Amino acid sequence: MNIDLLKRLCEMPGVPGHEHRVRDLIAAEAQDLFDTIETDVMGNLICTRKGQGDDPERIMLACHMDEIGFLVSHISDKGFLNVSPVGGFDPRNLFSRRVLVCTSKGDYKGVMMAEGKPVHISAPEDRKKVPEPTEFFVDLGLGAETKNKIRIGDFVVMDEPFLELGSERIVSKAIDNRIACWLGLEAVRKLLKDGHSHRCELTVAFTVQEEVGLRGAKTVAFAKRPHIGIGVDTTLACDTPGVPEKDKTTELGKGVGLHMKDGSFISDMALVEEFETVAEAGSIPVQRTILAGGGMDGASLQQAASGARAIGIVVGTRYIHTVGEMIDKRDAIAARDLLAAFLASH
Repeated sequence: MNIDLLKRLCEMPGVPGHEHRVRDLIAAEAQDLFDTIETDVMGNLICTRKGQGDDPERIMLACHMDEIGFLVSHISDKGFLNVSPVGGFDPRNLFSRRVLVCTSKGDYKGVMMAEGKPVHISAPEDRKKVPEPTEFFVDLGLGAETKNKIRIGDFVVMDEPFLELGSERIVSKAIDNRIACWLGLEAVRKLLKDGHSHRCELTVAFTVQEEVGLRGAKTVAFAKRPHIGIGVDTTLACDTPGVPEKDKTTELGKGVGLHMKDGSFISDMALVEEFETVAEAGSIPVQRTILAGGGMDGASLQQAASGARAIGIVVGTRYIHTVGEMIDKRDAIAARDLLAAFLASH
């Protein structure tokens, strides 16, 4: 498993509307894997391998590049930054975080804190209150000089290192959805390394602004009009204390997820069964998944223009939308192998 690539992808900052650094990293990695590489007006990176024949089947993988984060919305005279979230946060996970404020002229480390009194002078009722994400602020330690360094619209990400835990687990911020970016590259790399060809026209779209409404996937799917759309993403692994068994969604180490349904779309059942057949032939572990809410780029691929057959291929992830997102290497490898085997059959 190419851990170095995944580490570089996860640690690269890029929130909705500011995915350019991630896009540049992926474009460099993709040079030898695709026939054409282009960036559309929204910032989607569209990588295509030509198909065989005059009118080949069009298959698209959508792998979103953005991570949840914030945009600077106000700078006080004392240098405190107010922020506007881009993506869904549980504010219980935002207390006392180290962050990186990213600008066109350089990045600045800082801390994110909640408004209000610290523990030594707060009342018990104060400590029971959970602030909204907009009630957090960032302190860079620069005081009034902050206004000369930071501009409204600069973006903020969590600043935590990529870790390997034990022999099989990986923890990082932005695994949602840099693991899919890794899969979009590594599945094609495996396909070629194994000496397989494909008949289809294959497009891997590294999309923008998924976390704020599947926006990039909508435009790229409308432009390319795939016959088969594969949304590649994370999903919940709630195989942890405090979650009922029926709500676990996936279990780490039990294989790649075949995403049946979420709040945005329902997968094509024939595609689900085809993926299961491919997985069985290759002894690739899979698990069917249903997510009660949420959405993913597969929905945009399914609904663009006259529509497409669509499915989600997902990697179960504990603690999603936190700095402690955790996956199992075996599940990521299973997802890579399944995508490569499916593409080889088309």
